[in-house]
Amino acid sequence: MPSGNLPKGNGQAIIFSAPSGAGKTTMVKKLMENSELSLGFSVSATTRPLRGDEVAGKSYYYLTPSQFDLKIENGEFVEWEEVYSGTRYGTLCIEVEKMWRKGLTPVFDVDVIGGKTLKEVFGDSA
Repeated sequence: MPSGNLPKGNGQAIIFSAPSGAGKTTMVKKLMENSELSLGFSVSATTRPLRGDEVAGKSYYYLTPSQFDLKIENGEFVEWEEVYSGTRYGTLCIEVEKMWRKGLTPVFDVDVIGGKTLKEVFGDSA
């Protein structure tokens, strides 16, 4: 869901959107290896627990449900959704703004619903 608080700035964005297991993460990782492209990976926030070799702040921002709720109330998400019962994911405005300030184009790796919402928010800039 769009939060109504859009990122400040006017940069471009790249959205990779597909169902889980379609290979979008593999494509994004390969793209991010090219340092000449001035890209930045948009780290999503989630309420799910850390898994395996994931790294907090690099894989996801791991939030408690209360922290996630507060960010929703404060309009800190570009979009968010409950993907599975009790598990939410979202794109933080500050994550996009941080990359635009550095002159980077944010790259999003999201599911289909998140991709549609991001496209609605960014329009022709994505």
